[in-house]
Amino acid sequence: MTRYVALLRGVNVGTTRLAMADLRRIVTDLGHEDVKTYLQSGNVAFGSTVRDAGKLAAGIERALADELALTVPVLVRSGRELAAVAGGNPYADREDDPTRLLVAFLATAPTKSMVDGLAVPGGENVSFTVTGREVFLHFVDGGYGRSKFTNAYLEKKLGVVATSRNWKSVRALAELTAS
Repeated sequence: MTRYVALLRGVNVGTTRLAMADLRRIVTDLGHEDVKTYLQSGNVAFGSTVRDAGKLAAGIERALADELALTVPVLVRSGRELAAVAGGNPYADREDDPTRLLVAFLATAPTKSMVDGLAVPGGENVSFTVTGREVFLHFVDGGYGRSKFTNAYLEKKLGVVATSRNWKSVRALAELTAS
């Protein structure tokens, strides 16, 4: 049994509403075990014998569409992958405020040319590091809320689906998926 987390993009932050009880039920009904949600923003940890994260994501996406008529991108990471993210933030030792540190989880690794073309919008003091399927973000002068360096900006510039979580959430999700 492997622990995973499914990260749903754009849930309960805009017009896409999803009760966490419904999310837990759907993931449980798919045959996964020890299903737990974190916060109200589409984070669900679970155990599964399925070893293919892409199949897990597709199954949850399909169930959300079939049962609740929701079209929501789902990204899945194993507990091991999440532990590596939680232990690999290049900015963690520079920032005491976890709201200024975020991780954008990407559906696939962007091409080198897309990464090379990624730049911070003018006038913003944001540091970023792209590592495989994650982008580590450090908002030096403020939080994510006023920045133009958003999840949508990353998706547009990198050409992949992304969903962002603050550092507190990343650490909590890593704990939920620890074996």
